Amino acid sequence: MDATRRFSNRVAEYVEFRPGYPDGVFSALAQRLSPELPRVAADIGAGTGIFSRGLLAHGFEVFAVEPNAEMRAAAEASLAAEARFHSGGGRAEASALPDASVALVSAAQSFHWFDPEQCRREWRRILMPGGIVAVIWNERRLGSSFLQAYEAAMRALAEYDEVHRRQRDRGTVRRLFEAQPLETLEYFHQQTFDWRGLRGRVLSSSYVPQPGAPGHDELMGALRQAYEAHQHGGHVQFDYVTRVHVGRL
Repeated sequence: MDATRRFSNRVAEYVEFRPGYPDGVFSALAQRLSPELPRVAADIGAGTGIFSRGLLAHGFEVFAVEPNAEMRAAAEASLAAEARFHSGGGRAEASALPDASVALVSAAQSFHWFDPEQCRREWRRILMPGGIVAVIWNERRLGSSFLQAYEAAMRALAEYDEVHRRQRDRGTVRRLFEAQPLETLEYFHQQTFDWRGLRGRVLSSSYVPQPGAPGHDELMGALRQAYEAHQHGGHVQFDYVTRVHVGRL
C-alpha cells in the first residue's frame, strides 16, 4: 500500500493511543537553533499532529506537512484554535513550502517512509541558512517480560520485521545527513494501558490486521494472553526510548 494511505482507517486509534514525546526533545531542539533564527518549524509527515502539538507548546510556529487527508483532517480539527499552526497536504520530498522558510525540519515517527536523497534536496531548499533537521522515533524497550511477550506476538505479522528494521536503520539517517556531523539524543518515557488501551495502541499500527481480516483474531488472542499473564492492577506498561538524530544538511 502507498505509504500515504496506510493510516487512513486508523486515525481514531492513532489520536487516542499513540504516545507523545518528552518535553526534553523540544527543549533540546530549541537550544540547538541559532538565537537569531525564528522558532519556525516544518513538521514533515505530521500525521494527527502529535509532534506539532509539542512544538507549539514550546513556542514554535508550525507548518505541518501531511499527505494523508484523514490524518491531516484530525490534526486540523484538534488544532483549529491555534493561530501558529498551518497545515498542508504536501509530501516529505515535495513539501510545497517556500524556499528558506523554516529554521527546523522535523520528522517524527515518519522518516522510514521517505526517500532520504529526495528529502535532503527538498529540506535544504526550505531550510533557512543555519537551520537544523531532526529525525525522531519512539522505540519500544524490551526489558520487561510483558514487552518480550508482546514482541513475540507481533513477529508473527508479515510486515512487522520490515517496518521495525526500517525504523532502526541508522544507515538511512546517515544518507540524509551525508558527511555532516550528526548528534543522537535519547529520552525515556512510558505509556500505561488497560486492555482497551493496549488493543487500541496495537490497532494504530499500519501492519496490524483490522477486525475481520486474516490473522486479527489470532494476534488479539496472543496479546490478550500476554496481557493477562503480565498485568498488574489491570495495566501493562510500554517503555520507550525516544531517539532524536539532529544536525544540519
